[in-house]
Amino acid sequence: MATPLKNTDFNTTHFPTWCPGCGDFGIWTALKNALATLEVKPSNVLIVYGIGCSGNMSSFVKAYGFHGLHGRALPAAIGAKLANKNLKVIVVGGDGDGYGEGGNHFIHALRGNVDITYIVHDNQVYGLTKGQMAPTTELGQLTSSTPEGTADQALNPVALAIAAGGSFVAQGFAGDVGQLSQLIVDAVQHPGFSHVNVLQPCVTFNHHNTFGWFYKRVYKVESVQHDFSNKYEAFARALEWGDRIPTGLLYREIRPTWIDRVHELDGEPLATRRLETIDISKTIQSFT
Repeated sequence: MATPLKNTDFNTTHFPTWCPGCGDFGIWTALKNALATLEVKPSNVLIVYGIGCSGNMSSFVKAYGFHGLHGRALPAAIGAKLANKNLKVIVVGGDGDGYGEGGNHFIHALRGNVDITYIVHDNQVYGLTKGQMAPTTELGQLTSSTPEGTADQALNPVALAIAAGGSFVAQGFAGDVGQLSQLIVDAVQHPGFSHVNVLQPCVTFNHHNTFGWFYKRVYKVESVQHDFSNKYEAFARALEWGDRIPTGLLYREIRPTWIDRVHELDGEPLATRRLETIDISKTIQSFT
């Protein structure tokens, strides 16, 4: 009988270099907890990392890893999954990396529904480069790049994910490792693109969205009998911010993945089938 995996089986010889008290530690722990619970051996998982403090995790998790360009973690991960459908592929990125530079990739990954998991460290600033305004920075917040306050409306990543066609949309909190561990387990097991936005306080550069600030506001959607299969209800929950902030599984639907849809075409390559449905002769005649 095989020995059950433990959280520590995913440790490396390097200890995290994040600031003491950083929310990244909670996400790091939750990810290792989830992988151990799923009994996914380090040799069977690929983690693709974005650029930023979250990307430093590439040195702290024992698994295959790929550290890509800023904002380009998702296409690399999707390519790996399409090349090896049996590989567990997880993406770890930040709000600046994934919702700023990588925002376009994020939207289209939601549409495509390739079977990968996307975990985003959302600390509302660019932490690695000294706390500049990020896509999720609240309106009016003081940052190193907006000393008089931000003028842009903050992006709502979970509302965007639901609106763009995400099939699994969840929100966790780095201060609740137990809930976050289970959300990651559920996300990896979901057949399709799963998005987990994690509220992750930056203790050095974001003195507004602190652990204390979140502890006063976050609540678990299961405590209010939330129906995660109802897109309208899920979207309404996703829009909550301020006095109450929801955590947990906001929306989930089962629909064919990108690979499933290709296989539905009688096993023929998608490009070939598309060519068969186009009457090229009509196009040629229009130019003669």
